[in-house]
Amino acid sequence: MSVETTSLESLGRELGNAIAESPEYERFEEARQAVEDDDEAQAQIQEFEQLRQEFMMARQTGQASQEDVKEVQRAQEQLHRLPVMADYLEAQSELQDRLEAVNEAISEPLAVDFGGEAGGCCQD
Repeated sequence: MSVETTSLESLGRELGNAIAESPEYERFEEARQAVEDDDEAQAQIQEFEQLRQEFMMARQTGQASQEDVKEVQRAQEQLHRLPVMADYLEAQSELQDRLEAVNEAISEPLAVDFGGEAGGCCQD
């Protein structure tokens, strides 16, 4: 392995560590853990996932109605109104914003969207 490759991998590890130590990531992890520890949130997540799975099956068989869509949306809205979930979603959004800024900083000198297209071939 070349020195340059080793250096790039080392920089990648440093970047990963810096992201893991960022306030946005730490807040996200705390919020994620709070959701996992919250019995009400877990029950509503399971209920929402069950409704969503039933809707997906109904949609695949052509049995889904507009009322089914509304029922899934209501369950999701109810879940998102839980304070612990609202905090999680806000923390997730802040982390995504931060990671997008990092992506832009990496992509700028490469003239390619590092996070979105760098692995692709022959994209228009």
